Amino acid sequence: MTAGTPLPSWRPGATRDALLGFLDAARSVPRADRVAYFDNDGTLWCERPAYVQLEFFLSALRRRVADDPSIGERDEFAALLSGDQDRVCELGLARIALALAGLFEGFTPEAFTAEVRTFMATATHAALGRPMSATVYQPMLELIGELRRQDFTVGIVTGGGTEFVRAVSEDLYGVPSELVVGTLIAYDFGRDGSGRPELRRTGRVLGGANEGPVKVANIQTQLGRRPILAAGNSGGDREMLEWAVATDRPALALLVDHDDAEREFAYAGKAATLTEAEPIKETAARAGWTVVSMAGDWETVFPR
Repeated sequence: MTAGTPLPSWRPGATRDALLGFLDAARSVPRADRVAYFDNDGTLWCERPAYVQLEFFLSALRRRVADDPSIGERDEFAALLSGDQDRVCELGLARIALALAGLFEGFTPEAFTAEVRTFMATATHAALGRPMSATVYQPMLELIGELRRQDFTVGIVTGGGTEFVRAVSEDLYGVPSELVVGTLIAYDFGRDGSGRPELRRTGRVLGGANEGPVKVANIQTQLGRRPILAAGNSGGDREMLEWAVATDRPALALLVDHDDAEREFAYAGKAATLTEAEPIKETAARAGWTVVSMAGDWETVFPR
């Protein structure tokens, strides 16, 4: 690509043409209705071999166990620390996630955000050998940039923890915290020793995991604006992508296919908490969505 060419990390072909065609057609849409939502894990940054948020919690768990070995005796933590994947699967993602969320029970929002940012400033992706913060996808950053140049509102709608993603969304993607929708942890209102009001994290999840139909419902209840572009990579994003293109206006559903074992990982995207009726690539083919081949469509995967 020559200097100044839109989407320079996207190779010429049908996918890039579809993106440019959508961007051109979206100029006819009123600015207030130019809205794009992106899933995060596996869509904006690498999610293998483990979610970044899981790595954050495991780092915190190891520190806690170093101070108090008895913490590691809890079933969920023992399975994680031993790497016993069969036991982890037996316990289930929901139980594991709740146990990990409890590590930060009693933290203020500010203290939790500081923990996340400290982790992201120092963590390295073991398999890729690059800073965790540099596992974002360069082509998707370019797409977000083009959308903003056309006055799109860009948000993140993720199955990950809302507060975790909010802690990094501005720095990584330029997305403010109020435009992040994710799985919610409940807060308790109280007062500190001097009587000032404060919020403290609990170990309770509000409304369940932010996947599938819940994503669409949470977009409406928390943001109030439907997208004309939605991007995801798994069955957990299906309903959000369907909703984006269920309009007479220019619209685009974008599915990222992880088919590049050489530069990233090769795997079929699957929902973390839902049973899927069919593989998401089959849904995409039937619905006529735009499928992004990492191997074929991206000149580079990560920022240089």
